[in-house]
Parts: sequence; C-alpha cells; structure tokens
Amino acid sequence: MRFPRLIVAGIVVAGGLGGQIVAAPNPLSVRDIDGHSWTPLSPSGNDVDLVLFISAECPVTQHYAPEMNRIVAAYSARGVHAWFVFAEPSIPVADVRQNLKDFHPHTTAPAIIDAHFDLTAAAGVTITPEAAIYTARGRVYRGRIDNLYITIGQNRREATTHDLRDALEAVLAGKPVIHPETEAVGCFIERGVR
Repeated sequence: MRFPRLIVAGIVVAGGLGGQIVAAPNPLSVRDIDGHSWTPLSPSGNDVDLVLFISAECPVTQHYAPEMNRIVAAYSARGVHAWFVFAEPSIPVADVRQNLKDFHPHTTAPAIIDAHFDLTAAAGVTITPEAAIYTARGRVYRGRIDNLYITIGQNRREATTHDLRDALEAVLAGKPVIHPETEAVGCFIERGVR
C-alpha cells in the first residue's frame, strides 16, 4: 500500500472574499470509484454540491469522519449532493473502499480519487479535511467543518462554531454565507507528490 506523504499542518484561508462568490470553473468532469461521471464543482439550477476533501492517512480526517457522515446524511436528505474526494492520487481503489467501510460505512456520497489534483486545485483546497460548497453561481464556501481543532495537537472539548453546517443552512435559506472562507486544520496536501 503506497500513500503520498502528508504533512500535518494548519493553514489560514480566511479573508479576502468578503462574502463574494468565487466563480465556478468550467465543468470539470470526474469519475468516482464505481465509474460514474460527475461535475461536483458545477451544479446547475438550484442544486447545491458539497465536496469533502479527505485523506485515508490523515488522523484529523479520521477524527472528523462521524461528523462528516452526520452532515452528509442530514443535508443529502435536504437535497444537497455530496462527494468524498480523496486528495491522494496514488491511493488504490481497494484502499478507498476499505476506508469507506471503516470510516463512512453508511454513506451515500460517491468517492472520487483526485488522480491529478484537478478538483483540489480548482477548489483551492490545501488541507484535509476541508470542505467546499458550490451552487450554480460558483463556490460559496471553502474551509473547515467546525472549530474543534485550534491547531494540530490542540483542540477544544467540543466545537463552538459549526462553520460548514452554518454555510449549508445559509445556502439552503437563499442567504449569503457570512464566512465564505475559514481556517482548516489538518493534513497538508502535497500536490507535487504522485
């Protein structure tokens, strides 16, 4: 089993947008591990796409698995389309399936291996776990799931802000996302490692 090297780190991605929407890239078509084709960064109409960038190796990603599963279940029931994107090009499909079995056993979200970091680069994601929300107008959120982690090795007893849930609630209510970018803490994605 060969994985890309991951560095555990925190990165600040906050600021700059002031509530603005980041234009969606041209439709980027990718296939999930079952061969189905998707364009998760380019929803149409009133669709809302939630893309969760994860890593099978990252302990922070593993710790967040239950909360990601709860979010996927709750918001899929409300019409949000969700994907798990493995931001590690060399991970074998068998290892992705095992990771899903171990950490996301009841998920309905398709799993995608970001073989050339196309989705990761287009979404501007640099950390796992990190989430991105897209509407037909473009990216409306990128960042952390919540503020449980302050830095690597330091976390709160429980999260005091639920950034991803708040962003999804705003989008579903037709309101702007108050904090379109937040700080993600986790494992740095090394795009140069293949």
